[in-house]
Amino acid sequence: MPTTTGGHLPSAPPRVRVLRIIARMNVGGPALQVRALMGGLDPVRFDQRLCTGTVADGEADYLERSAPRLPVRRLDCLGRRVRPGDDLRALARLVAEMREFRPHIVHTHTAKAGALGRTAAVLAGVPARVHTFHGHLLNGYFSPRVTQLVTATERQLARSCDRLVAVGGQVRDDLLAAGVGRPEQYAVVPPGRELPPLPRRAEARARLGLPEDAPVVAWVGRVTRIKRPDRLLDTAREVLRTVPGAVFLVCGEGDLLGAVRERAGELGGSVRLLGWRPDVETVYAAADAALLTSDNEGMPVSLIEASLAGLPSVATRVGSVAEVVRDGETGLLAPPDAILLARHTARLLGDPALRARLGGRARERAARLFGADRLVGDLDRLYTALAVSRGWWPTPRPEGAPC
Repeated sequence: MPTTTGGHLPSAPPRVRVLRIIARMNVGGPALQVRALMGGLDPVRFDQRLCTGTVADGEADYLERSAPRLPVRRLDCLGRRVRPGDDLRALARLVAEMREFRPHIVHTHTAKAGALGRTAAVLAGVPARVHTFHGHLLNGYFSPRVTQLVTATERQLARSCDRLVAVGGQVRDDLLAAGVGRPEQYAVVPPGRELPPLPRRAEARARLGLPEDAPVVAWVGRVTRIKRPDRLLDTAREVLRTVPGAVFLVCGEGDLLGAVRERAGELGGSVRLLGWRPDVETVYAAADAALLTSDNEGMPVSLIEASLAGLPSVATRVGSVAEVVRDGETGLLAPPDAILLARHTARLLGDPALRARLGGRARERAARLFGADRLVGDLDRLYTALAVSRGWWPTPRPEGAPC
Protein backbone atom coordinates (compact mmCIF):
# COMPACT_ATOMS: atom_id res chain seq x y z
CA MET A 1 0.00 0.00 0.00
CA PRO A 2 1.45 3.39 -0.97
CA THR A 3 2.41 5.90 1.69
CA THR A 4 3.28 9.57 1.68
CA THR A 5 6.90 10.74 1.90
CA GLY A 6 6.67 11.00 5.64
CA GLY A 7 5.61 7.36 5.90
CA HIS A 8 1.99 8.21 6.71
CA LEU A 9 -0.97 6.67 4.97
CA PRO A 10 -2.49 8.97 2.35
CA SER A 11 -5.62 10.76 3.42
CA ALA A 12 -8.89 9.21 2.34
CA PRO A 13 -10.65 10.91 -0.57
CA PRO A 14 -13.24 13.44 0.55
CA ARG A 15 -16.85 12.44 0.92
CA VAL A 16 -18.82 13.38 -2.15
CA ARG A 17 -21.73 15.60 -1.16
CA VAL A 18 -24.98 14.68 -2.93
CA LEU A 19 -28.06 16.88 -2.72
CA ARG A 20 -31.10 14.81 -3.69
CA ILE A 21 -34.27 16.67 -4.67
CA ILE A 22 -37.79 15.31 -5.18
CA ALA A 23 -40.91 17.47 -5.31
CA ARG A 24 -42.88 15.31 -2.89
CA MET A 25 -42.41 12.03 -1.06
CA ASN A 26 -45.87 10.64 -1.76
CA VAL A 27 -46.22 6.87 -1.55
CA GLY A 28 -45.04 5.53 -4.89
CA GLY A 29 -42.08 4.26 -6.87
CA PRO A 30 -39.91 7.42 -6.89
CA ALA A 31 -40.16 7.87 -3.10
CA LEU A 32 -39.27 4.21 -2.53
CA GLN A 33 -36.19 4.58 -4.74
CA VAL A 34 -35.10 7.79 -3.01
CA ARG A 35 -35.50 6.09 0.37
CA ALA A 36 -33.39 3.13 -0.77
CA LEU A 37 -30.60 5.43 -1.97
CA MET A 38 -30.63 7.62 1.13
CA GLY A 39 -30.31 4.56 3.34
CA GLY A 40 -28.15 2.39 1.10
CA LEU A 41 -25.23 4.48 -0.18
CA ASP A 42 -22.08 4.25 1.95
CA PRO A 43 -22.07 7.22 4.38
CA VAL A 44 -18.27 7.02 4.59
CA ARG A 45 -18.05 7.91 0.89
CA PHE A 46 -21.22 9.95 0.33
CA ASP A 47 -22.68 12.79 2.38
CA GLN A 48 -26.32 12.96 1.31
CA ARG A 49 -29.02 15.53 1.94
CA LEU A 50 -32.65 15.32 0.82
CA CYS A 51 -34.83 18.28 -0.12
CA THR A 52 -38.52 17.70 -0.71
CA GLY A 53 -41.82 19.51 -0.63
CA THR A 54 -45.35 18.70 0.46
CA VAL A 55 -47.76 16.03 -0.76
CA ALA A 56 -51.05 16.99 -2.39
CA ASP A 57 -54.43 16.54 -0.76
CA GLY A 58 -55.50 12.91 -0.91
CA GLU A 59 -51.93 11.60 -1.16
CA ALA A 60 -50.22 9.51 1.51
CA ASP A 61 -46.96 10.99 2.84
CA TYR A 62 -44.28 8.31 2.69
CA LEU A 63 -41.97 10.18 5.06
CA GLU A 64 -44.59 10.41 7.79
CA ARG A 65 -45.81 6.85 7.40
CA SER A 66 -42.69 4.83 6.62
CA ALA A 67 -39.53 6.93 7.03
CA PRO A 68 -40.10 9.45 9.85
CA ARG A 69 -36.41 9.44 10.87
CA LEU A 70 -35.01 10.16 7.43
CA PRO A 71 -33.07 13.46 7.59
CA VAL A 72 -34.82 15.84 5.26
CA ARG A 73 -35.16 19.54 4.46
CA ARG A 74 -38.84 20.34 3.87
CA LEU A 75 -39.70 23.18 1.49
CA ASP A 76 -43.36 24.04 1.95
CA CYS A 77 -43.28 26.04 -1.30
CA LEU A 78 -42.28 22.94 -3.31
CA GLY A 79 -44.97 20.58 -4.56
CA ARG A 80 -46.44 18.91 -7.60
CA ARG A 81 -48.64 21.71 -8.92
CA VAL A 82 -47.31 24.62 -10.99
CA ARG A 83 -47.73 27.78 -8.92
CA PRO A 84 -45.42 30.55 -10.20
CA GLY A 85 -45.06 32.34 -6.86
CA ASP A 86 -44.32 29.17 -4.90
CA ASP A 87 -42.06 27.87 -7.67
CA LEU A 88 -39.92 31.01 -7.59
CA ARG A 89 -39.66 30.76 -3.80
CA ALA A 90 -38.71 27.09 -4.09
CA LEU A 91 -36.04 27.96 -6.67
CA ALA A 92 -34.55 30.60 -4.36
CA ARG A 93 -34.62 28.18 -1.40
CA LEU A 94 -32.88 25.49 -3.43
CA VAL A 95 -30.15 27.90 -4.58
CA ALA A 96 -29.60 28.94 -0.95
CA GLU A 97 -29.49 25.30 0.15
CA MET A 98 -26.87 24.51 -2.48
CA ARG A 99 -24.70 27.47 -1.56
CA GLU A 100 -24.80 26.37 2.09
CA PHE A 101 -24.28 22.62 1.52
CA ARG A 102 -21.92 23.01 -1.49
CA PRO A 103 -22.82 19.68 -3.11
CA HIS A 104 -20.54 18.04 -5.62
CA ILE A 105 -23.61 16.46 -7.25
CA VAL A 106 -27.24 17.53 -7.44
CA HIS A 107 -29.48 14.58 -8.29
CA THR A 108 -33.10 15.41 -9.09
CA HIS A 109 -36.02 12.99 -9.28
CA THR A 110 -39.32 13.50 -11.19
CA ALA A 111 -40.28 16.34 -13.51
CA LYS A 112 -41.08 19.26 -11.21
CA ALA A 113 -38.02 18.76 -9.00
CA GLY A 114 -35.98 18.19 -12.14
CA ALA A 115 -36.94 21.56 -13.57
CA LEU A 116 -36.40 23.59 -10.40
CA GLY A 117 -33.46 21.57 -9.07
CA ARG A 118 -31.42 21.62 -12.26
CA THR A 119 -32.07 25.32 -12.77
CA ALA A 120 -30.98 26.01 -9.19
CA ALA A 121 -27.86 23.86 -9.68
CA VAL A 122 -26.84 25.94 -12.70
CA LEU A 123 -27.43 29.19 -10.81
CA ALA A 124 -25.50 27.92 -7.78
CA GLY A 125 -22.60 26.61 -9.87
CA VAL A 126 -22.92 22.96 -8.75
CA PRO A 127 -20.21 20.97 -10.57
CA ALA A 128 -22.24 17.88 -11.55
CA ARG A 129 -25.93 17.42 -12.27
CA VAL A 130 -27.89 14.17 -12.58
CA HIS A 131 -31.60 13.69 -13.25
CA THR A 132 -33.69 10.52 -13.03
CA PHE A 133 -36.70 10.01 -15.29
CA HIS A 134 -38.93 7.66 -13.28
CA GLY A 135 -41.19 7.83 -16.32
CA HIS A 136 -41.97 10.74 -18.58
CA LEU A 137 -44.76 13.20 -19.29
CA LEU A 138 -44.57 12.91 -23.08
CA ASN A 139 -47.93 11.15 -23.48
CA GLY A 140 -51.08 10.58 -21.49
CA TYR A 141 -50.78 13.58 -19.17
CA PHE A 142 -51.38 16.85 -21.03
CA SER A 143 -52.90 18.43 -24.12
CA PRO A 144 -50.72 18.40 -27.28
CA ARG A 145 -49.77 22.06 -26.76
CA VAL A 146 -48.69 21.55 -23.15
CA THR A 147 -46.87 18.35 -24.10
CA GLN A 148 -44.87 20.32 -26.69
CA LEU A 149 -43.91 22.84 -24.01
CA VAL A 150 -42.91 20.08 -21.58
CA THR A 151 -40.81 18.39 -24.26
CA ALA A 152 -39.04 21.63 -25.18
CA THR A 153 -38.32 22.28 -21.50
CA GLU A 154 -36.90 18.79 -21.00
CA ARG A 155 -34.65 19.21 -24.05
CA GLN A 156 -33.24 22.41 -22.61
CA LEU A 157 -32.79 20.99 -19.11
CA ALA A 158 -31.03 17.90 -20.47
CA ARG A 159 -28.28 20.13 -21.86
CA SER A 160 -27.36 21.12 -18.30
CA CYS A 161 -26.94 17.50 -17.12
CA ASP A 162 -23.85 15.36 -16.85
CA ARG A 163 -25.92 12.18 -16.68
CA LEU A 164 -29.55 11.28 -17.32
CA VAL A 165 -30.94 8.19 -15.63
CA ALA A 166 -33.92 6.34 -17.11
CA VAL A 167 -35.65 3.57 -15.17
CA GLY A 168 -36.04 1.47 -18.30
CA GLY A 169 -34.78 1.08 -21.83
CA GLN A 170 -38.12 2.03 -23.37
CA VAL A 171 -38.30 5.18 -21.24
CA ARG A 172 -34.82 6.14 -22.49
CA ASP A 173 -35.75 5.40 -26.10
CA ASP A 174 -38.95 7.49 -25.88
CA LEU A 175 -36.98 10.43 -24.49
CA LEU A 176 -34.26 10.17 -27.13
CA ALA A 177 -36.90 9.97 -29.87
CA ALA A 178 -38.34 13.23 -28.50
CA GLY A 179 -34.91 14.87 -28.66
CA VAL A 180 -34.32 14.86 -24.90
CA GLY A 181 -30.61 14.38 -24.24
CA ARG A 182 -27.91 12.50 -26.12
CA PRO A 183 -27.41 8.71 -26.03
CA GLU A 184 -24.08 9.00 -24.20
CA GLN A 185 -25.72 10.93 -21.36
CA TYR A 186 -28.06 8.09 -20.45
CA ALA A 187 -27.72 5.30 -17.93
CA VAL A 188 -30.56 2.80 -17.55
CA VAL A 189 -31.02 2.06 -13.85
CA PRO A 190 -34.15 0.01 -13.11
CA PRO A 191 -35.85 0.37 -9.74
CA GLY A 192 -34.74 -1.82 -6.86
CA ARG A 193 -36.99 -3.14 -4.13
CA GLU A 194 -36.98 -5.50 -1.18
CA LEU A 195 -40.15 -6.92 0.34
CA PRO A 196 -40.50 -7.95 3.98
CA PRO A 197 -41.18 -11.66 4.49
CA LEU A 198 -44.64 -12.56 3.22
CA PRO A 199 -47.22 -13.89 5.67
CA ARG A 200 -48.83 -17.21 4.82
CA ARG A 201 -51.69 -16.96 2.36
CA ALA A 202 -54.32 -18.01 4.91
CA GLU A 203 -53.00 -15.51 7.45
CA ALA A 204 -52.95 -12.69 4.87
CA ARG A 205 -56.51 -13.42 3.80
CA ALA A 206 -57.68 -13.52 7.40
CA ARG A 207 -56.13 -10.09 8.02
CA LEU A 208 -57.97 -8.67 5.02
CA GLY A 209 -61.25 -10.46 5.70
CA LEU A 210 -61.11 -12.52 2.51
CA PRO A 211 -62.53 -16.01 1.94
CA GLU A 212 -59.81 -18.65 1.69
CA ASP A 213 -61.13 -19.98 -1.62
CA ALA A 214 -61.87 -16.70 -3.46
CA PRO A 215 -59.89 -15.81 -6.60
CA VAL A 216 -58.14 -12.55 -5.65
CA VAL A 217 -56.54 -9.88 -7.85
CA ALA A 218 -54.32 -7.10 -6.42
CA TRP A 219 -54.21 -3.60 -7.94
CA VAL A 220 -51.57 -1.51 -6.14
CA GLY A 221 -50.83 2.11 -6.97
CA ARG A 222 -51.91 5.73 -6.83
CA VAL A 223 -55.61 6.15 -7.58
CA THR A 224 -55.05 8.83 -10.22
CA ARG A 225 -56.06 9.39 -13.84
CA ILE A 226 -52.88 8.07 -15.46
CA LYS A 227 -53.26 4.76 -13.58
CA ARG A 228 -56.79 4.36 -15.03
CA PRO A 229 -58.73 3.00 -12.04
CA ASP A 230 -61.83 3.32 -14.24
CA ARG A 231 -60.28 0.69 -16.53
CA LEU A 232 -59.69 -1.47 -13.46
CA LEU A 233 -63.41 -1.33 -12.65
CA ASP A 234 -64.35 -2.10 -16.25
CA THR A 235 -61.92 -5.04 -16.20
CA ALA A 236 -63.36 -6.29 -12.92
CA ARG A 237 -66.90 -6.12 -14.31
CA GLU A 238 -65.88 -8.26 -17.29
CA VAL A 239 -63.97 -10.79 -15.17
CA LEU A 240 -66.96 -11.23 -12.87
CA ARG A 241 -69.03 -12.45 -15.81
CA THR A 242 -66.91 -15.61 -15.99
CA VAL A 243 -65.38 -15.71 -12.49
CA PRO A 244 -68.29 -14.54 -10.32
CA GLY A 245 -66.51 -15.05 -6.99
CA ALA A 246 -63.46 -12.95 -7.86
CA VAL A 247 -62.34 -10.20 -5.49
CA PHE A 248 -60.29 -7.16 -6.55
CA LEU A 249 -58.15 -5.43 -3.93
CA VAL A 250 -57.36 -1.75 -4.55
CA CYS A 251 -54.39 -0.72 -2.43
CA GLY A 252 -53.58 2.97 -2.70
CA GLU A 253 -54.84 6.52 -2.35
CA GLY A 254 -55.30 9.44 -4.70
CA ASP A 255 -57.62 12.10 -6.01
CA LEU A 256 -59.94 9.63 -7.76
CA LEU A 257 -60.53 7.46 -4.71
CA GLY A 258 -63.98 8.94 -4.07
CA ALA A 259 -65.10 8.35 -7.66
CA VAL A 260 -63.76 4.80 -7.56
CA ARG A 261 -65.56 4.14 -4.28
CA GLU A 262 -68.84 5.27 -5.82
CA ARG A 263 -68.47 3.08 -8.91
CA ALA A 264 -67.14 0.12 -6.94
CA GLY A 265 -70.43 0.01 -5.07
CA GLU A 266 -72.09 -1.10 -8.31
CA LEU A 267 -70.03 -4.31 -8.16
CA GLY A 268 -71.17 -5.28 -4.69
CA GLY A 269 -68.36 -6.50 -2.46
CA SER A 270 -66.19 -7.64 -5.35
CA VAL A 271 -63.95 -4.54 -5.20
CA ARG A 272 -62.36 -3.82 -1.83
CA LEU A 273 -60.76 -0.40 -1.29
CA LEU A 274 -57.93 -0.85 1.20
CA GLY A 275 -56.39 2.63 1.07
CA TRP A 276 -52.65 2.85 1.53
CA ARG A 277 -51.19 0.06 3.67
CA PRO A 278 -47.69 -0.11 5.14
CA ASP A 279 -47.89 -3.92 4.92
CA VAL A 280 -48.32 -4.14 1.15
CA GLU A 281 -46.74 -7.59 1.35
CA THR A 282 -49.96 -8.78 3.01
CA VAL A 283 -51.92 -7.71 -0.06
CA TYR A 284 -49.62 -9.62 -2.40
CA ALA A 285 -49.60 -12.68 -0.15
CA ALA A 286 -53.41 -12.77 -0.25
CA ALA A 287 -53.64 -12.45 -4.04
CA ASP A 288 -53.53 -14.89 -6.93
CA ALA A 289 -52.50 -12.32 -9.54
CA ALA A 290 -51.61 -8.64 -9.89
CA LEU A 291 -53.21 -6.19 -12.31
CA LEU A 292 -51.94 -2.93 -13.82
CA THR A 293 -54.24 -0.81 -16.00
CA SER A 294 -52.19 2.36 -16.63
CA ASP A 295 -52.06 4.51 -19.75
CA ASN A 296 -48.41 5.41 -19.13
CA GLU A 297 -45.69 4.11 -16.81
CA GLY A 298 -41.98 4.20 -16.25
CA MET A 299 -41.03 0.86 -14.73
CA PRO A 300 -43.75 0.16 -12.16
CA VAL A 301 -42.47 -0.74 -8.71
CA SER A 302 -45.82 -2.41 -7.99
CA LEU A 303 -45.10 -5.01 -10.69
CA ILE A 304 -41.62 -5.57 -9.26
CA GLU A 305 -43.16 -6.08 -5.81
CA ALA A 306 -45.76 -8.48 -7.20
CA SER A 307 -43.03 -10.44 -8.97
CA LEU A 308 -40.91 -10.64 -5.80
CA ALA A 309 -44.01 -12.01 -4.07
CA GLY A 310 -44.29 -14.74 -6.71
CA LEU A 311 -47.40 -13.36 -8.42
CA PRO A 312 -47.99 -13.38 -12.15
CA SER A 313 -49.19 -10.03 -13.47
CA VAL A 314 -51.64 -8.87 -16.09
CA ALA A 315 -50.61 -5.43 -17.34
CA THR A 316 -50.96 -2.89 -20.10
CA ARG A 317 -48.01 -2.86 -22.48
CA VAL A 318 -46.91 0.74 -21.84
CA GLY A 319 -43.60 2.39 -20.95
CA SER A 320 -41.07 -0.12 -19.64
CA VAL A 321 -43.71 -2.55 -18.32
CA ALA A 322 -42.51 -5.23 -20.75
CA GLU A 323 -39.05 -5.05 -19.14
CA VAL A 324 -40.60 -6.25 -15.86
CA VAL A 325 -43.35 -8.55 -17.12
CA ARG A 326 -42.23 -10.92 -19.87
CA ASP A 327 -45.37 -11.76 -21.83
CA GLY A 328 -46.16 -15.45 -21.50
CA GLU A 329 -43.14 -16.01 -19.25
CA THR A 330 -43.78 -14.07 -16.02
CA GLY A 331 -47.22 -12.64 -16.78
CA LEU A 332 -49.56 -11.55 -19.56
CA LEU A 333 -49.54 -8.22 -21.41
CA ALA A 334 -52.29 -6.50 -23.36
CA PRO A 335 -53.03 -3.16 -25.01
CA PRO A 336 -54.84 -0.64 -22.78
CA ASP A 337 -58.23 -2.33 -23.24
CA ALA A 338 -60.48 -3.61 -20.44
CA ILE A 339 -61.87 -6.54 -22.46
CA LEU A 340 -58.40 -7.89 -23.27
CA LEU A 341 -57.14 -7.32 -19.72
CA ALA A 342 -60.19 -9.15 -18.39
CA ARG A 343 -59.61 -12.07 -20.74
CA HIS A 344 -56.02 -12.48 -19.48
CA THR A 345 -57.08 -12.06 -15.84
CA ALA A 346 -59.83 -14.67 -16.10
CA ARG A 347 -57.39 -17.04 -17.79
CA LEU A 348 -54.94 -16.77 -14.90
CA LEU A 349 -57.63 -17.11 -12.25
CA GLY A 350 -58.91 -20.26 -13.92
CA ASP A 351 -55.54 -21.99 -14.33
CA PRO A 352 -53.61 -22.64 -11.08
CA ALA A 353 -50.78 -24.42 -12.92
CA LEU A 354 -50.24 -21.44 -15.23
CA ARG A 355 -50.27 -19.06 -12.26
CA ALA A 356 -47.70 -21.16 -10.43
CA ARG A 357 -45.41 -21.42 -13.47
CA LEU A 358 -45.51 -17.72 -14.34
CA GLY A 359 -45.34 -16.62 -10.70
CA GLY A 360 -42.29 -18.79 -10.00
CA ARG A 361 -40.45 -17.38 -12.99
CA ALA A 362 -41.46 -13.85 -12.00
CA ARG A 363 -40.01 -14.31 -8.50
CA GLU A 364 -36.71 -15.72 -9.78
CA ARG A 365 -36.27 -12.98 -12.36
CA ALA A 366 -37.20 -10.13 -10.03
CA ALA A 367 -34.85 -11.36 -7.30
CA ARG A 368 -32.03 -11.44 -9.85
CA LEU A 369 -32.66 -8.10 -11.57
CA PHE A 370 -34.59 -5.78 -9.28
CA GLY A 371 -33.06 -5.93 -5.81
CA ALA A 372 -32.43 -2.78 -3.78
CA ASP A 373 -28.73 -3.65 -3.47
CA ARG A 374 -28.43 -3.61 -7.25
CA LEU A 375 -30.04 -0.15 -7.40
CA VAL A 376 -27.64 1.23 -4.79
CA GLY A 377 -24.66 -0.37 -6.55
CA ASP A 378 -25.63 1.13 -9.90
CA LEU A 379 -25.84 4.65 -8.47
CA ASP A 380 -22.63 4.16 -6.47
CA ARG A 381 -20.82 3.36 -9.72
CA LEU A 382 -22.38 6.32 -11.51
CA TYR A 383 -21.38 8.76 -8.75
CA THR A 384 -17.91 7.20 -8.50
CA ALA A 385 -17.36 7.68 -12.24
CA LEU A 386 -18.34 11.34 -11.90
CA ALA A 387 -16.05 11.79 -8.88
CA VAL A 388 -13.09 10.24 -10.70
CA SER A 389 -13.70 12.19 -13.91
CA ARG A 390 -13.80 15.46 -11.94
CA GLY A 391 -10.68 14.62 -9.94
CA TRP A 392 -12.46 14.48 -6.56
CA TRP A 393 -11.39 10.85 -6.18
CA PRO A 394 -8.38 8.99 -7.57
CA THR A 395 -8.86 6.41 -10.29
CA PRO A 396 -9.68 3.07 -8.59
CA ARG A 397 -7.08 0.34 -8.93
CA PRO A 398 -8.22 -2.66 -10.97
CA GLU A 399 -9.41 -5.54 -8.83
CA GLY A 400 -6.46 -7.74 -7.88
CA ALA A 401 -3.85 -5.07 -8.61
CA PRO A 402 -1.01 -4.90 -6.04
CA CYS A 403 -1.14 -2.15 -3.41
